[in-house]
Amino acid sequence: MTDPENGNGPARQSGPVVVRRGIPEGVEVRVAELYWDAFGRKLGPALDPPDSAREFIARHLHHDRGVTALLDGEVVGVAGYRLGERALTGGGARDVLATYGAVRGLPRLALLALFSRTPAAHELVMDGIAVNPAHRGHGIGSLLLKEIVALAADHGCRRVRLDVIDINPRARALYERHGFSAARTERTPYLRGLMGFSAVTTMYRPVTAAAENGEPR
Repeated sequence: MTDPENGNGPARQSGPVVVRRGIPEGVEVRVAELYWDAFGRKLGPALDPPDSAREFIARHLHHDRGVTALLDGEVVGVAGYRLGERALTGGGARDVLATYGAVRGLPRLALLALFSRTPAAHELVMDGIAVNPAHRGHGIGSLLLKEIVALAADHGCRRVRLDVIDINPRARALYERHGFSAARTERTPYLRGLMGFSAVTTMYRPVTAAAENGEPR
C-alpha cells in the first residue's frame, strides 16, 4: 500500500466521486473556501475578515494532513486531521502576527488556542469535514470519514477523536452512524455570543485492523 504520508495514497471511488489522501497541489484556495464555509462562524472571531481568513488558511495548509473528495477533478469535500504536531490548517504565532499585526493578532492567538488539540499516543484527531453545499446529502461525508478511519488504522492508531459543537446535530448524527461515541461534553456558555455555540462534545471511535474497510469490528 502506498505510504499515506506522501499525499498520493490509494484512491477510493463510489460512482463518480474519488476520495484521495492528501491535498493536491493547486487546489489550496478551493479547500480553504470549503473549510471556511463549514467552520467560518466558529473561526471568524480569530481569522476575520473572510477574505483574509481564506487566504491565511490556503497559504498555510499542510497537504499531507487532509483527505479530499474529487468529482470530475474538482474538490467537493475535504476532511482534515492531526497526527503528532501537524494538522491540516497550519500557521503559527509568527504567521498570525505577520498577517494581522501585533495589536489585532495577540487576541486572535488566544482564540485560536481554544481550538488546539494535541493527539494522545496512538490517536488521530479529526479536524472536521467540509462538503460543498451543492453536493451534500450524497454520502461524501461518509466516504471521507471511512478514509480517515482507514488512514488511522494504517498509522497504527487505536482510536479517532473529534469534537462536535452543540449547534451541529447533523454532524453528530453522522459520526454516531460511523461508530463514534460521546465521551464527555464541555459547557462553554461564554462562547455563545462570540462563536455561536455553548457546548462541545468529544467523541471517540475505536480503530482496529478491520477499519481498513471503514466499518466497526
